[in-house]
Amino acid sequence: MTLPDDWRHDREVGVQPDTTLDTTRVDDVRIGAVRPLISPALLLDDMPAPDSAVRLVEGARTELAKVLAGTDDRLIVVVGPCSIHDHDQALEYARHLKVVADALKDDLLVVMRVYFEKPRTTVGWKGYINDPRLDGSFRINEGLRKARELLLDVAAIGLPAGTEFLDLLSPQYIADLVSWGAIGARTTESQSHRQLASGLSCPVGFKNGTDGGIKVAADAILAANAPHAFMGMTKMGQAAIFETRGNADCHVILRGGKSPNYKAPDVTAACGALAERALREQVMIDFSHANSEKKHGRQIDVGADVAAQISGGDRRITGVMIESHLADGRQDLKPGVTPAWGVSITDACISWADTGPLLTRLAKAVRERRALTQSTPWRSRSTPRPVLPARCATWDSGRALSPACSTWSWCCSW
Repeated sequence: MTLPDDWRHDREVGVQPDTTLDTTRVDDVRIGAVRPLISPALLLDDMPAPDSAVRLVEGARTELAKVLAGTDDRLIVVVGPCSIHDHDQALEYARHLKVVADALKDDLLVVMRVYFEKPRTTVGWKGYINDPRLDGSFRINEGLRKARELLLDVAAIGLPAGTEFLDLLSPQYIADLVSWGAIGARTTESQSHRQLASGLSCPVGFKNGTDGGIKVAADAILAANAPHAFMGMTKMGQAAIFETRGNADCHVILRGGKSPNYKAPDVTAACGALAERALREQVMIDFSHANSEKKHGRQIDVGADVAAQISGGDRRITGVMIESHLADGRQDLKPGVTPAWGVSITDACISWADTGPLLTRLAKAVRERRALTQSTPWRSRSTPRPVLPARCATWDSGRALSPACSTWSWCCSW
């Protein structure tokens, strides 16, 4: 069978390999090869978004914007694996998350973290799009196809997806299926990424700098709010000048730096920097990275502190981010060795068993904040509880589950 990155396949879809010879000996002297890249239009035509996915993305973006505008008092929760490396594992996680998201939908606006691109301080695996086979073969055309396929499948489950935009071309292939986007700590200061954010159709979070500084993220929001003109590639694969309208749905993500920055004084300092620029005083808090001091289990402790701030009435915290997978920890990629199921191959994550109780705790904090501030719930509390799997038979009793059902113990404290 012809592989997606086979030049014969690319020629069939109208993409020709670069056979141009440089006769001046001064251009591309460090380029080893140039391979064809499928155009976004061809991929989108082959894998179009169904109406159900379009409605999901539109609805999620609208709801996210309302939370950021302060007209919806729920908490945005971006939760999922540090990075995607396997389709089936990601879908298994999505199915678990969908159950919890539906159960807590009055209090939490849950977005699944679906990260395909990984920034690297030096070198390493750069993500599912860049190297989907995890073997250094860099089948990027295949990676783009697999990324889009996963986003379509996550949408079919009924979950909004969030991702980090790292490469400036990849949004043309997948952005129509993304409800929320992030610009990472290493790229928040990049003019190109600020311009990109100004033209993205979804809300975008900018992380504070790797040193913990808030100024670069606040400046990034100002820049992304404004219109820009920049060079890019159209969906037909043609070079073009893009003129953006500006993105009013941008916010800061506190991820720590030289020290954690998730505590109440840190939130106040960040909001002060935003107020100086006449920006909305609101933050999303990343439980991982420097805030957990790179100890994944500490995400639960960070979550407890943030939940206490929320339950105390702090409405400046509009969202959180959690790195979570099916199983606890992380693993290294080893040639010839199949990675363990459900374990991250990049940053360490908390397990699914720990994720449910953490989400329940956050939902409870939102209800307590709502009671203190006397805000109106997003939905009526008379909303029927969702139907959970048969093994969660004590859902309606409110009693502790048997050991056999301990995986679902989060639900009875809803």
